[in-house]
Amino acid sequence: MKRKLSPKFWLALTIFSLIGQIAWVVENMYLNVFMYKMFSASAGDISLMVAASAVAATLTTVFMGALSDKVGKRKLFMCMGYILWGVSILSFALLKKDLIAAVIPQTLSAATVGVSLTIVLDCLMTFFGSTANDAAFNAWLTDSTDPSNRGAAEGINAMMPLVAILAVFGGFMAFDLDKEGSWTAVFFIIGGVVLLVGVLGFFLIKEPKIAPVKEGYFKTVFYGFLPSTVKSNASLYLSLCAFVLFNISIQIFMPYLILYYEVSLKMTDYVLIMAPAIILASVVTALWGRVYDKKGFVFSSWISLLWLMAGYILLIFFKGTVLVFIGSLLMMCGYLAGMAVFGARIRALTPEGKSGMLQGVRIFAQVLLPGVIGPFIGKTVLKNAKTVINNDGTSSFVPNEGIFIAALVAAAVLALFLLLITVKRKEKKDA
Repeated sequence: MKRKLSPKFWLALTIFSLIGQIAWVVENMYLNVFMYKMFSASAGDISLMVAASAVAATLTTVFMGALSDKVGKRKLFMCMGYILWGVSILSFALLKKDLIAAVIPQTLSAATVGVSLTIVLDCLMTFFGSTANDAAFNAWLTDSTDPSNRGAAEGINAMMPLVAILAVFGGFMAFDLDKEGSWTAVFFIIGGVVLLVGVLGFFLIKEPKIAPVKEGYFKTVFYGFLPSTVKSNASLYLSLCAFVLFNISIQIFMPYLILYYEVSLKMTDYVLIMAPAIILASVVTALWGRVYDKKGFVFSSWISLLWLMAGYILLIFFKGTVLVFIGSLLMMCGYLAGMAVFGARIRALTPEGKSGMLQGVRIFAQVLLPGVIGPFIGKTVLKNAKTVINNDGTSSFVPNEGIFIAALVAAAVLALFLLLITVKRKEKKDA
């Protein structure tokens, strides 16, 4: 029997998910643009930042997720995490060339120091963001839903990255991102909103009824990585392996996507072109969680993957506005629908009372491995990419369609893995 979730739950889910994803969009899609435009960052710099952030996110989620289980609280970690997350985003406004040049020795380059400080501050921001969102929010969502309503809730949660992209794209239209002052305004706005949501959460979030874990803290930390846990939850860990491959495919191109549109395709109006694709993909994603509830994992995951691969193929072979729009729409539908499907599947297979402990394993599959491997593949693909000379005499790389070719290969490996899992499951049932 389906359990109805309260309007207050849906409001809390929508606000915390949306604002959290807006903050992640700024980090995942625009901090590289910030470094590229303000400090002439290379593909290697971007790859290093993504990898360092992925490591920070994983370690944070493992230790803070276990801590939230140990104390039996989600609300405090969510709300205080969002408040400190907002403060850390505000601090990016201090990264200005003239300010950096004024405090560093003349023997050092302000651009080089700027890149290094951006990476360090990104890791700090990731610590607070992963505590609040990856660890506490995701555990709260798992604890607050059940198999009868989890797909619908995950559909809303999974559509938020696209809604966030739309909001950020639309909001950034008001700013000239070649100007330092625009970035200061962006960091103040995003940081202020995230901080405000954290305060609002104290009045909005309902603490789920979970008992504090009695085991020792470090036993809780390492629970998800124990061989005995893997053995007793084989389906969960097979799904996590598939999730790794899915996210590697995404992370090969995602750090360079905005630069590809703007620098390679010279789509100065890419926001207006992408907005309809994002809106349509958001609608599809919101409904796709319900498809998962009715049709199950196999059907919904395969359709999502086919959308993703079709989008890659169009983006590889075509540069015209219409076909780039269609390719981006299919890619985004596959990406977010896939996130909804894998998210619901992983939550459904998570043992009751262990959601905080297993958030670290989930983030290992969603962020760490993909965040290290994906951008490295992307950087390797772009090693001999063309370069352009900037107005200040520095040079910058030009992303090309090679990132989508590599992403397609990773998606094909995922398709083979899913096929093997399906065949093995069928053989086991027949036996």
